[in-house]
Amino acid sequence: MNPRETKELGATGLQVTRLGLGCAALGGLYGDIPEEQAEAVVRRALALGLNLFDTAPLYGSGKSEMRLGRALKGVPRDSYVLATKVGRILVPTEGKEPGQEIFENPPPCKPVFDFSYDGVMRSFESSLERLSLDRIDVLHLHDPDDHYEQAIKGAYPAIDKLRSQGVIRGVSAGMNQWEMLARFAREGRFDCFLLAGRYSLLEQEAMDELLPLCIEKKIGIMAGGTYNSGILAKGAQQGSKYNYADAPPQVIEKARQLEEVSARHQVNIKAAASQFALAHPAITCIIPGTRQPARMDENFELLGKKIPPAYWDELKDRGLIRREAPVPGEGRPTPS
Repeated sequence: MNPRETKELGATGLQVTRLGLGCAALGGLYGDIPEEQAEAVVRRALALGLNLFDTAPLYGSGKSEMRLGRALKGVPRDSYVLATKVGRILVPTEGKEPGQEIFENPPPCKPVFDFSYDGVMRSFESSLERLSLDRIDVLHLHDPDDHYEQAIKGAYPAIDKLRSQGVIRGVSAGMNQWEMLARFAREGRFDCFLLAGRYSLLEQEAMDELLPLCIEKKIGIMAGGTYNSGILAKGAQQGSKYNYADAPPQVIEKARQLEEVSARHQVNIKAAASQFALAHPAITCIIPGTRQPARMDENFELLGKKIPPAYWDELKDRGLIRREAPVPGEGRPTPS
């Protein structure tokens, strides 16, 4: 797979590279990094020929957006695609607030859910200011799990209006579940989705409904969390992270079995995780995050590693991945 290959992101008209950069780490996820290191990560992605960056106000209470904006200063605006999110307003506060524990050294703000029409417009304008940009390409509704009615009745009309005004190109939703995304696909006109952690070597339930629906409606999917919060990258053991928390025993055991098969076939499990996600025709791109410039090179190189067909066969034979799941090197299913 060629990380620099471009593909249209759903119905946006935007051409994005198959590999992008998720920017939560720039906001201090699981530990802060120096300003110059954050810039170096972004610059390395650009040097590798990648053009997609995904951030959010939540990531370090605006720190990720500010750092990304500074790193992109002077880069021709039409040479990259930038996505951010709405649904949380940053309210000034004193000290670190609950809900930001996984981000180190955030600015003195707390994120407050707000999927109202006015809240979305305020969030959008604030993001433009933090990014020092005059436009954003893709706007995701961010984690509206407990706020569906307000999101579809307030936030969706707001971002739909921004799209009609040409201020954004893509109307999207970004979530750690697939069920509500399928509902959005049926009840709104969405161009793309960010699906985090729900299509990976560890789980493929999104194949039943969401992914075929997205193919039918030409909704492109940005796949995040392809290492499931790290357990597929850092090893299956007690304390490994899965879905932003300690992994339960059954997940650790499945990840351990995936590691065992990978080792026997001499396959880098991170390469397998990345290539597996991209093999599905509904997945436009993947957006792994990193805090190290060298890891950008690693993520890039993982997509070029050869994986023998026997590896995928064994995963299917052992029930570790679904038998009908598309894998690299085989013909892709034709949408019905």
